[in-house]
Amino acid sequence: MIVFTGIQPSGVIHLGNYIGLMKQLIGIQDQYKSFFCIVDLHTITANKLAPNELRGNVFKMVAAHLACGINPEKAVIFNQSIVSGHTELSWLLGCYTPIGWLNRMTQFKDKAGRDKQKASLGLYSYPVLMAADILLYNAQYVPVGDDQKQHLEITRDIASAFNKHYRQDYFVLPEALINSSRVMSLRDGTKKMSKSDPSDYSRINFDDSDKSIINKIKKAKTDSILGFDIDTLSARPEVCNMVNIYSALSDIKVDMLCNTISKYSMERFKKELVDIIISTISPVRKKMTELLSDKDYLLKVLKHGGDKAAGITHQNIKKIKDIIGFVQW
Repeated sequence: MIVFTGIQPSGVIHLGNYIGLMKQLIGIQDQYKSFFCIVDLHTITANKLAPNELRGNVFKMVAAHLACGINPEKAVIFNQSIVSGHTELSWLLGCYTPIGWLNRMTQFKDKAGRDKQKASLGLYSYPVLMAADILLYNAQYVPVGDDQKQHLEITRDIASAFNKHYRQDYFVLPEALINSSRVMSLRDGTKKMSKSDPSDYSRINFDDSDKSIINKIKKAKTDSILGFDIDTLSARPEVCNMVNIYSALSDIKVDMLCNTISKYSMERFKKELVDIIISTISPVRKKMTELLSDKDYLLKVLKHGGDKAAGITHQNIKKIKDIIGFVQW
């Protein structure tokens, strides 16, 4: 069984990245043939970073994978732009993707904003490249959050369209590995924790100092309701979010956790939450710092993974071209 996942190199990871993806990948690498891709091509569809910043962010993401416990001998870790098959298959699949399907994609509408005429072609065709990322490896499973289901659905549609056109089941129709752990903003429990939020107090970054983490949790939005009753927790988005974070990091189910902390004051709860966050982040932060001081090693990891990925994708692209009818030698 093959798993593919991609994460954009947008700087240092935050707690939402860790709980929503990284923690899940640690187990996946032991169960499946895993391809963990740093999707730098996707990054430039909307964010035009300076060259050194983009390169630096890729190294930070490699370091984050390794520091969190991803083993490059178990999983294939590489950057998307180094494997030419991603862009090549994106073009081929684009020729089987109706414009109407892309017009329905909500991410383009959200990111393009009001002035769609200024949005790039890359942003518009983003879902086709994402489909190519997955189908290039014939991945059976893709770890996704609930908010990413639409991208997997169009991937399945594109794969089905290709298979139907050539009357053969070449592409596997990938299925989602849903992670229900979704970390929200510390300032607004109805919004996802994100680097794009202008307030640094909305998230816990993995390069935050212990002092900064204490301060952010101390100032995190709560309410005036006493205790932690599981029956009313869903109506308290900010408190519910912090309980979910505690649950995800401690591996204690929310209902059992609420039984334990039902009579806690908010002060006591936040203190324990800070302790578990720091105990999670501190060793990862230290390891990331060590890894980032050795760019040669990080480059070696990328090259090792890139060579593995390129070898597999070269054969797959050749088969796809043969199905289409291109002349090859």
